[in-house]
Order: sequence, then C-alpha cells, then structure tokens
Amino acid sequence: MISLTTLEYLVRTYGYLAVLLGTFVEGETILIVGGFIAHLGLLKLPYVIITAFIGSFLGDQFFFILGRTKGAAVLSRFKKARKQAEKIHGFLERHQNLIMTGFRFIYGIRILTPIVLGMNHNISARRFFLFNAAGALVWSVVVSLGGFLFGEALHLIMKDISRYELKIIVGLMAIGIMTWLLNRLTSKMS
Repeated sequence: MISLTTLEYLVRTYGYLAVLLGTFVEGETILIVGGFIAHLGLLKLPYVIITAFIGSFLGDQFFFILGRTKGAAVLSRFKKARKQAEKIHGFLERHQNLIMTGFRFIYGIRILTPIVLGMNHNISARRFFLFNAAGALVWSVVVSLGGFLFGEALHLIMKDISRYELKIIVGLMAIGIMTWLLNRLTSKMS
C-alpha cells in the first residue's frame, strides 16, 4: 500500500498525470491528495476534476471491455474476486442503474464491478457508457472537492496520528484484549 506521503509526492511531482493514472485504477486517495494540492495552489481544481473524470471514466470503460471479452478468465484466477463477483451479481439483479452509477464510491470493488458488468450481456456497452460517464463525473467532483475542502484537516490529522501511532496501537490492543476477556467471561457465565 502506498503511503499518503508518497501519493502527495507523486501528485506534487507529476501533477495531473499522477491524478490521471491514479484514477484509472482505484484512485480515491490520490484524488483527495490532488484536491489538497489544488487547495495549496499547486494545481487548479477544475483541471483536477476534469483529469479525474477522464482517468476514472477510461479506467472503468477498460475494465468493462475486459469483463466483456475475458471476464470469466480473469475471475477464474482470483478466488476472492469470484466471491465478491457473486455478491455484485446479486446486487445487479435488484439495483442495476444504482450499481452502474455508484460502484466507484464503494471501496474495494472499483475494478471488479465494471468487469462483472461487462460479463452481464443484459447490459449494453452504450448503457454502461452513459451510466459510467454520469458516475465518473459525480465521483470526480465530490472526491476532488472533498480533498480541496478537507485536505488540510486530513493532512494535519495524518501527521498527528503518526506522532501518536504507538500509543494508538497499544490502546487498540488493550481494548481488543479487554473485549476478548469480557466475551470469554460472559460466555462462561451462560
């Protein structure tokens, strides 16, 4: 996993190209960083949004076509992806339009969903194209603005978390141990 500092360096160094390539795949974090860098005045927010839209849209179109042409082969290679694909298929039966528009807002299924959508021959390429464009536009604006408006606060929080990281980890471990002990005690009493 790439650290926030590394992503910030990439966006500061490569600017819109880093945003474009980062949003072609998952992209949430790099887009938040892009919004934050725009907040600092090193990039222009409208260009960050446009670049993110292009990267997100093209990435999802690519994965849709991959799903249409080689989806079964891709899923056969990844056991975890097959299980997630089954869940996505279940949601598709009830909420096709919502899934096509909003999948990029759900962490961890951004690449897999357009592959699964491409495998579904009830969804035309044209229909996906339109819903993908709408979803990519909304996502690009919302996430870029989030980084722009709240990037400074996120940056400060991340610096503070790294300063108190050991204390946070020890505290979370203590809470985990106490919860485990409490569960054991209550299960023995039952």
